[in-house]
This record gives sequence, structure tokens and C-alpha cells, in this order.
Amino acid sequence: MNVGVISVQGAVPEHLLMSQLALDELGKKGQAIAVRRLDELRSVDCLIIPGGESTTISKLLRKFQLFDEIVDMGRNGTPIMGTCAGCVLLAKKGGEQAEKTGTELLSLMDMAVDRNAFGRQRESFEASLTVNGLESPFPGIFIRAPLITKVWGDCQVLSRHQGEAVMARQDNLLALSFHPELTTDPRMHQLLFSLV
Repeated sequence: MNVGVISVQGAVPEHLLMSQLALDELGKKGQAIAVRRLDELRSVDCLIIPGGESTTISKLLRKFQLFDEIVDMGRNGTPIMGTCAGCVLLAKKGGEQAEKTGTELLSLMDMAVDRNAFGRQRESFEASLTVNGLESPFPGIFIRAPLITKVWGDCQVLSRHQGEAVMARQDNLLALSFHPELTTDPRMHQLLFSLV
């Protein structure tokens, strides 16, 4: 299995390491690769869009000619996980901030997000999250995190923090407000791999 991590900006090395750890723990043969070119993107079985700055990542996806291919992959069933800024890019509605900055969204998931919702309260924090499908809580690390403000259609909330949605799934797509790559828990990456 080839796991791709979009490597135009953001927490790329951490996602590569966690992906390899998750593969190894599952006993799956495979590798995690940094993706910056179209040929690399086309070689992967699943994809991670990391945190960073959503406007910058969006522009760089266009610059590197990856944007439209990612949209096609998502629509055609390739499993994709977006964390933090990646969560914002997967949404159909990015809220006031995305509109102000003219951030072009991948628009793959039936959800709306508020880009730095948690950032206005506290810059970063950790919270133990109950996640549908996981037997024990997951350590959520939030850094100026977005909030999933609304879901509709086929999009379902998988986890909440203080009543607010912080993780959603729509078929082959996973959106996380938090940073699973900064923990020592590989279960979010393994959840992505289980969709392949």
C-alpha cells in the first residue's frame, strides 16, 4: 500500500512517520511517500492532506497541478484524510475567513467549517476524544484548529469536543480538526488505511 502525504506545506514528516508506524503495526506492506508531483499523486492508494495554512496549501495545490486530480480521486473513492487545514480544504463551505482570503476549497465533503474557531479561544490544547468506532478515547491535539459547524447529506460526525464537531466522515473521506500525527497513537491513520 502506498500512502501519500501532500508535501507542499505543513506537518509532513510527522505524517510520514505516523503512516509508516501505522502500516507496520497492522503488518501491512507499504510505504509512506511525500507527494509534490502528479506522478507521485497518481501512485498512491490513499492520501493525507496535512495541517498548515489552508489558503497557502490550496494555492500550492494549484501551482503544482495537484488540485483537480485530488478532487477526482476523492470523488472516485480514493480514501483521503484531511487534518486541521486539510479538514478545511475538504469542506464545501469554509466560512467567513475562507471567503475573505479567497481560499479555493476541494469541496468534497458535505460540511461547513469555521477556520480558526478554537484559535480564538486558546492557541492550542489537548483533549481526550470519544470517536465512533474506536474502543478507547483518542488523544486530540488542537492547534488553532477549525471547527466543523454543520454537516448534511452523507457526511456524519464521528467525534465531538464539548459538543462541537471535530471529526467527520463521508464515505471514503475523513476530516479531523486535530493533529493525529503529533500523538503516538496510530489509530486515525489505520482508520484511513481500512478504507482502502
